[in-house]
Amino acid sequence: MKPTRKKLIGLAAGALLLSGTAAIAGSLYIDAKALVGQVLLERAFAQTIVTGQPAKPWSWADTWPVAKVSAPAHGESAIVLAGASGEAMAWGPGHLAGTPRPGDNGISIIAAHRDTHFAFLEHVQPGETISVTNADGTAHAFEVTGTSIVRWDQSGIDPVAPGKQLALVTCYP
Repeated sequence: MKPTRKKLIGLAAGALLLSGTAAIAGSLYIDAKALVGQVLLERAFAQTIVTGQPAKPWSWADTWPVAKVSAPAHGESAIVLAGASGEAMAWGPGHLAGTPRPGDNGISIIAAHRDTHFAFLEHVQPGETISVTNADGTAHAFEVTGTSIVRWDQSGIDPVAPGKQLALVTCYP
């Protein structure tokens, strides 16, 4: 091989290695952020329950804990944040503004990423219990009645539907 061709192959291999390393690091960063964030959010949620006042998990946060959702059958739980903006959902599940609090009349909607905080939803079965503790300390248990995959604009979820219901929503696939 000519030296120029060897250099090009070496550069191409180096570029592939670098881009692969960057992709892996980015993935690990997202998972680490989700885990570290939940530790800070747990602390803020505990403070919120004790004081009765919303406590931000860090000084520059634009959201605060409003609930804790748990799936006991899967050993999973996460602190739920006010709002479901992309920024908030980078740290944890978000309670959609304009929907009732969990346990109030209507359908409360909590959304999260499928590959971090709501990864367990893939394994949830009808009959299981999902528990939610609101920031005021009130706890509510919801029985899973079913799961479905729908287009984002055809969910059929009506926040003012009768009853006290909970919808856990994530993206697919």
